[in-house]
Amino acid sequence: MPWRYALLFLGVFASSTAVIMIRMSHTHPAVMAALRLLIAGALLAPVFWREQRKHAARYTREHRGRTLLPAALLAAHLISWGYGSRLTPVASASLIANLVPIALPFFLHYLVNERINRTEIIGTVLALGGVVALTAPGLLTGGAGFWGNLICFGSMIAAAGYVALGRRNRDFPSLWLYVVPVYWQAGLISLIAAIPWLGTFELGSAREWSLMLGLACIPTILGHSMINYGVRHLRGQIVSLCNVTQFVFAGVMGFLLFHEQPAPLFYAASVIVVAGVALVVFSAPPGPPAVVE
Repeated sequence: MPWRYALLFLGVFASSTAVIMIRMSHTHPAVMAALRLLIAGALLAPVFWREQRKHAARYTREHRGRTLLPAALLAAHLISWGYGSRLTPVASASLIANLVPIALPFFLHYLVNERINRTEIIGTVLALGGVVALTAPGLLTGGAGFWGNLICFGSMIAAAGYVALGRRNRDFPSLWLYVVPVYWQAGLISLIAAIPWLGTFELGSAREWSLMLGLACIPTILGHSMINYGVRHLRGQIVSLCNVTQFVFAGVMGFLLFHEQPAPLFYAASVIVVAGVALVVFSAPPGPPAVVE
């Protein structure tokens, strides 16, 4: 059992590296999202084809049609995440973007009629209060950090919608028959959105290509795979709460690599946010969460 927790935290750490590589890259967020998704989809193509052959009789056109909306939400999440995370400290960006557990119950209530209990509402209000406290100083000064936090919050909403649709689409015969087509379509949607900026990508830069490959392999494939493994073998509430701690890893890396020192208010706001998330997570009925970052 302890090694399963070790794999879970390794997956959380791998996912937390996304914001670091985004900040290190000079690539436009839309171009970056397209390349990240298309590379991940290409690397996972053999797994998809194997699963398609295995489940050919059960994998229908109707299944494929249900991957378009989550792909659009995933593209919106990654593009906006790329914008927002460059405008605010990495710890704040990671904290806000991983608040999916507080928004997820409301999406699930709308999509699959899951009831929202009073504690979930209280926890959501508490966590949002922490986000407001984190964002308020930027609102007063009109700085980029405020807009970065706001964009990251919008990105989190898109991610929560993507996760909720993944919950509704659990009837797919294989996880890979759902995830890989979503990556392919989200990559194409991002590529269309990136058309005005495609010419800005540094085709000859080994550094940029390394970062794109790193984004595809480390947080997208490795991070998601380990966290999804945790979902299958550990309590869903534990996995959801552990995933929120991505901001701790991101904050440490941001300090070491970019010399970012969070303001004192960040620590107080983080405690409030995590407390709110914990209320939501542990009051929710058992169920497998999905993870995006």
